[in-house]
Amino acid sequence: MSSLITEDEISYETELVWLEDVNCLDYVRQSLDRLPSRRGKPAYYRDGRMVGYAQLGPRARPSRSSGTFRRRVFWLLPHDRDSVPDGLYASGAPAEAIDPRTLAPGDKGRKTERSEGGPPSPAVQELGIELSW
Repeated sequence: MSSLITEDEISYETELVWLEDVNCLDYVRQSLDRLPSRRGKPAYYRDGRMVGYAQLGPRARPSRSSGTFRRRVFWLLPHDRDSVPDGLYASGAPAEAIDPRTLAPGDKGRKTERSEGGPPSPAVQELGIELSW
């Protein structure tokens, strides 16, 4: 969950790789996953889709017990606002949701008025959908 991610845990990030245009997304979910490498596109096992991930620099050390690296993965579920604008998250956002415009390597990002339900993203505006408050 985003509130549990500390700056210390993401301090070795060197790049955020986006698989989609996040300017069209009001929010993305973020989590710290245990991954076998510092870099490269990780495997994705959740419902929904991965929209991005973090790359780590060479100073990042693996866990002593598992040999894995903790890296951020950004994702969306099938019922999130980008797919179901009038659904569960028409207003409000999941606990782990962050406005992708506030994210940077080593910066955990934050929720914004947009990620919480308004003003709507360009994609939602383009569809002519009005979000309920």
